[in-house]
Amino acid sequence: MELSVLWFILLTVLFIGFFFLEGFDYGVGILLPFLGKNDTERRVIINTIGPVWDGNEVWMITAGGAMFAAFPHVYATLFSGFYLALFLMLMALIVRGVAFEFRSKDENQTWRSTWDLMIFIGSAIPAILWGVTVTNLIQGVPINANMQYVGTFFDLLSPYTLVGGIAFFLVFTFHGALYLTLKTEGDMVARARQAAIKAGVFAAVFCLLLVGLTYSRTDLFASTGAGIALWGAVALFVAALRAVYRQRFGLGFILSSLTVMLTTIAFFWGLFPRLMVSSLNPAWSLTITNSASSQYTLTIMTVAAVALVPVVLVYQGWVYWMFRKRVSAKELEY
Repeated sequence: MELSVLWFILLTVLFIGFFFLEGFDYGVGILLPFLGKNDTERRVIINTIGPVWDGNEVWMITAGGAMFAAFPHVYATLFSGFYLALFLMLMALIVRGVAFEFRSKDENQTWRSTWDLMIFIGSAIPAILWGVTVTNLIQGVPINANMQYVGTFFDLLSPYTLVGGIAFFLVFTFHGALYLTLKTEGDMVARARQAAIKAGVFAAVFCLLLVGLTYSRTDLFASTGAGIALWGAVALFVAALRAVYRQRFGLGFILSSLTVMLTTIAFFWGLFPRLMVSSLNPAWSLTITNSASSQYTLTIMTVAAVALVPVVLVYQGWVYWMFRKRVSAKELEY
């Protein structure tokens, strides 16, 4: 296997891990102001992701670093063309991280409610923008023969990409609600279940709309495997929603996780061997061939990845194991 193909696969795996882990992270943040009826309940919700949220974001940082090293032309074009969108995402993530740290510094209710709102905003904006970004990559953006983005921020917004943003937002909200059913107790579980049902119904509608628009606006379905994967993701999501109705939350979370993973696989599969599609001329698209680093660089990166990635996976698995129990209001320290 060529190293450029290997790093395309590894990049896909990194985004699968990121959307799976950070997906429920975003969902919990989105639901925080709505499910937490008082300060204690909101602290419980925050504590469900408190030990892991920053570790989950490492997957995004690692994916960005891998893209920079393995496919520098894609990194340059993506971060310049999507500059404003990525800047908004970065600011939202900064505000979100600060909110987690600052919320409990003062007992004033207005202070805490303000930071709770920041957590919601810092979770909702990235969830939407990731949907917009992913759908733009497969739909195509104005890239010229010099691998330069020649459009504007508003070229990234279209009915298709906006539907993608809303679909990602709703799926992540559903994913986060299911996570809360497994990590909280008492009335919070029932509330999380209701939130999952409501978000899930709307998500199912937008996911079907997204699939339809993907068929008409992109060439993803030209790849049989990508098409099967995308329809499989829809089927798994419906099964997850059914599991929530039957109060089989563990199964529902597994199916929701598989939905996120299979959706990511479908879009990357549909892209291959491209990484960014040019809407001006298909020949100007950025591929694993014309945007890859040198063979020497890819070799060094592969050795480093083989040595270090297992360590990171073991460590993150250990963290989740250590904090696997449900969070109870009785355990909060005052």
